[in-house]
Amino acid sequence: MIITTTPSVEGRQIVEYKGIVFGEVVSGVNFLKDFAAGMRNFFGGRSGSYEEELLAARTQAIQEMESRAAAMGANAVVGVDVDYEVLGADNGMLMVSVSGTAVVCQ
Repeated sequence: MIITTTPSVEGRQIVEYKGIVFGEVVSGVNFLKDFAAGMRNFFGGRSGSYEEELLAARTQAIQEMESRAAAMGANAVVGVDVDYEVLGADNGMLMVSVSGTAVVCQ
């Protein structure tokens, strides 16, 4: 499956539009990650635990979108957009959502 942020696939022609597809992941961020990130915020540097959480959530969301596109008979997703959101009363949840247009390319 071709997944791209561009509106087309270079060298291939879109012959059918299947529709918009989404993938969403909501992930909880636990106390230890919050504590470690707080220490990084105080002393400086990158938060490896949050970066790992973002990478895992983004990967899962893209896989979910790809699966939904395949179920529609698509062989590519174009115009992909990735969004991040912090949710919850204490901002303890991370939501990653991806969307794009499922298409058939030749």
